[in-house]
Amino acid sequence: MRVLLIGGTNFIGPALTRRLVGMGHEVAVFHRGRTRAELPVGVGRILGDRRDLGSRVDEFRRFAPDVVVDMIAFTEGDALGLVETFRALARRAVVVSSGDVYRAYGRFIGFEDGPIEPTPLTEDSPSREVLFPFRPRAEGPDDFFFSYDKIPVERVILGEPDLPGTVLRLPMVHGPGDPYRRLSAYIRRMDDGRPAIVLDEAMAGWKCPRGYVEDVAAAIATAVVDDRAERRVYNVAERDSLTEAGWVRRIGEAVGWRGRIVAAPVGRIPLPYHMNQDVDMDSGRIRRELDYAETTPPDEALAMTIAWERANPPTTLHGLGLLDYEAEDELLGEIGGDRGPVGRQLL
Repeated sequence: MRVLLIGGTNFIGPALTRRLVGMGHEVAVFHRGRTRAELPVGVGRILGDRRDLGSRVDEFRRFAPDVVVDMIAFTEGDALGLVETFRALARRAVVVSSGDVYRAYGRFIGFEDGPIEPTPLTEDSPSREVLFPFRPRAEGPDDFFFSYDKIPVERVILGEPDLPGTVLRLPMVHGPGDPYRRLSAYIRRMDDGRPAIVLDEAMAGWKCPRGYVEDVAAAIATAVVDDRAERRVYNVAERDSLTEAGWVRRIGEAVGWRGRIVAAPVGRIPLPYHMNQDVDMDSGRIRRELDYAETTPPDEALAMTIAWERANPPTTLHGLGLLDYEAEDELLGEIGGDRGPVGRQLL
C-alpha cells in the first residue's frame, strides 16, 4: 500500500511513518521542509504549503497514494482542500482529530454552559454545540485560533462520498518530542526533591485521555491499513484513564520520588478550567473493530518519556494548577498536608 502523510515530520508523524514502513508500506511525506525529521530510508518527501495542495497535484499523482493521512487538518478549509485535491487520487482519507470535539470539552473549558457530561466519552457522545472554542483568544481573523475547530473538519471528511474518510480522535499524547511538554513540570518538581506536590482537590480527581506517542501512531496505522475503518470514527486512548493525582503518582514511582501528593481545598489554587468535568474517552470501538492494542509496555513508555524530558529540559515550565515553590510551601504550611484540618494527602 502507498500512504501519503500530510504533515508527517512533527512528534506523531515520524512515529507513524516508521510504523507504516515497518509494516511494509511505501510512504511519502508532504511538508514545508522547515522541520528536519529522521525518517526511514526510502520515504519520499514532497515539499509544499498545506494551504496550496493543488499546486502539487502532479507530484501526488506520480506517487499515486492508496490512502492519504492528514495530520494537520485544523480548519474546515483544510478539509475542503484535502477532499478537492485527493477525491480523484486516493481511495480513502484518514484524518487526525481530537477529543475537543465533545460537548464535555466545551463544559470543561467553560465555553458552553450546562450540566456535567457523563464520561468516559464514546464516539456517540454529544459534540460541542458551539463552534470555534478558541476564537476568544485569537488576535484577529488570521490567527490560528480564529478558525481552528475539528468539528467542521470531521463533517467534511465524513460527508464526502467520493473519498471515504476515517476520523481518529486523539488523546493527550506524551513521549519523546512532545511539543507540549506534558510531564516536564511534574518531573522538575520531583527531580528538585520537592517534599509534596499540591493539587487543587477537583483537579486531583480529574480524568483525561492519555496515550504514548508510539501507541497512538500504532492506532493510526491500524486504521490506515484496515478498510473496515472506512467511514468510521474512533477514539484513541489508553484503556484505563487515571485521575490527575494517579498520573502524578505513576510519574513519581517511575522517577523514584518519595514525596506526597496533597489535595488543597477547591478555590485555593487558581484554575482556568472546570475541573469537575472529566474528558476521558472510551477507546473500546477501535479495539473491538480493528483489533487495536498498545504496542509499548506502560512502564517502558513512561520511562522513555521521562528520559527524553530530562535530556531536553524546557526553558519555561507550564504546569496546569501548579504554584511556584514559595507559594506552594506557603499553602502547604496552611493546609498541613495529611496533618492539617483541611489538606488531604492522596494515594
